[in-house]
Amino acid sequence: MSVADEDEENPYLRDPPTDFVSVEELSENEAREQVELLREAIREHDRRYYVESEPLIADRTYDALFARLRDLEEEFDLTHPDSPTRSVGGEPMEAFETVEHVEPMLSIDQSGEVEDVREFADRVRREVGDVEYVCEPKFDGVSMEFVYEAGSLERAVTRGDGREGDDVTRNARTIGSVPQQLHGDHPEFLAVRGEVYMPKDAFQAHNRERIERGEDPFANPRNATAGTIRQLDPAVVAERPLAVFYFDVLAASELEDTHRGELERFPEFGLRVNDRVEVVDDIEDAIEYRDRMLEARDELGYEIDGVVIKVDDRDAREELGQTARHDRWAFAYKFPARAEVTPIVDVALQVGRTG
Repeated sequence: MSVADEDEENPYLRDPPTDFVSVEELSENEAREQVELLREAIREHDRRYYVESEPLIADRTYDALFARLRDLEEEFDLTHPDSPTRSVGGEPMEAFETVEHVEPMLSIDQSGEVEDVREFADRVRREVGDVEYVCEPKFDGVSMEFVYEAGSLERAVTRGDGREGDDVTRNARTIGSVPQQLHGDHPEFLAVRGEVYMPKDAFQAHNRERIERGEDPFANPRNATAGTIRQLDPAVVAERPLAVFYFDVLAASELEDTHRGELERFPEFGLRVNDRVEVVDDIEDAIEYRDRMLEARDELGYEIDGVVIKVDDRDAREELGQTARHDRWAFAYKFPARAEVTPIVDVALQVGRTG
């Protein structure tokens, strides 16, 4: 159903009213009905804002809808784990629970040498024949597993050692691009892999705020992301500008035949994908893609340190299999290391013992 079709059913989607009557004037049934409409509308507004970058309403209007939902839930005791209001934090945790991944989150074989990329493609051709590849930016953030059951976010787990990681679900719920509830005709069970990151502009602004408060700035966006997602206080995470790109299915009750098919469906579910993904016919096109991404690197709003080249066909992936450490159907073609500049924050002069 399109947004236009939904307008008649949900008054809070397009040009929503914000001149609400006092919550004390509503009956419990009226409050329940309004809460459901507000939750549905806010989820759609989140999807339009974070996934499609096409918001339907102004930020001020969104804030008014959100505040109304929060007031109703508090007044009538209608809080729910899947409510958008759960994305603003909560009580600090004492520690994270370590949990096992639905499927192992293996690493990717990688190199900065073009000969190694061609060797990867030669091996793929020998084992499964000619294939198409999906080329994606290699995000320099924090990889995580997101598990949805019946469309509801059940848990979010850091990669850890690849077999198990920290359950940071409460922190993940505070990130705007992590839907609490999937949209559309989603699988009953879906475990996806995503990269949590801090956009460059947001990172710079956040560091300025830290310096103004007398705190040490983060060295880079990746460190800022890693330090944030493992905060024990979700309210701290909610204040920091994290975002997510989703890029792989780890497990699902329904699987597409190709990786590109999965990525095409992600936005339908409210899962944000990167707009620089390309499908190519051979490895030379993938190499050329990497060169273009290296050229565009500084123009992007997020940090990348290479590209990932993946076999598109799922049957071919199954045949290629994996080693104990990495999937054999993917290869990361890394960028040259950046020249790092270490700022001098203080100079201390002293006389040595020999004068």
